Amino acid sequence: MQLLFDLSALIALLAAWQVIRGVNAVHALLYLIVTLLAIALMFFMLGAPFAAALEVIIYAGAIMVLMVFVIMMLNQGDSAVGQERAWLAGRIWRGPALLSAVLLAQLGYLLLPAAVVGRDAAAVDAVAVGHALYGPYLLLVELASMLLLAALVGAWHLTRALKHRPRE
Repeated sequence: MQLLFDLSALIALLAAWQVIRGVNAVHALLYLIVTLLAIALMFFMLGAPFAAALEVIIYAGAIMVLMVFVIMMLNQGDSAVGQERAWLAGRIWRGPALLSAVLLAQLGYLLLPAAVVGRDAAAVDAVAVGHALYGPYLLLVELASMLLLAALVGAWHLTRALKHRPRE
C-alpha cells in the first residue's frame, strides 16, 4: 500500500512539474487533470473515497474539461483550427495517457478484494464531511468563502480597469 501511495505521489509531482514548465495552456491542463487524478487516488488510499470522488467529479471532470473547452472556443478562425490540431496531436497525449494508465492500474489493484484486507484507514462519508464543515471548521469555511469573494471582486476590478483604458 505504501508503494502505491508513493507512486501516486510521484505521478502527482511529475504531472505538476509538467504543468509548471508547460508553455501551452492545453498541455498544462492535461497534466493538471493527471495531477488531480493522482491526488484523488491518494485520497482513496487514505480512506476518504468521498473526497476522492469529489476530486474526480468536480475538479478533474467538470472544471478542467470546461477550461479546455473555453480555451479552445476562444481561439476561433482557420489558423486556430490548425493550432488546435497541433495541440491535440498524438504525441501530446503520450505523457498524460501513460501517467493515467499507471493510476488506473493502481486503482484496479486497490479495488481487488485482496488489497482491501490490509487497509486500516476508516472511511469518511458525506455526512461526516458535512458535520465537520458546519461544526468545528465553520470559521475556516467562512474565511475561505470571504477569500473567494475578494478574489472575485478583485478580478472584476482588474477587468473593469482594462475595459476603460484608453486605446493606444
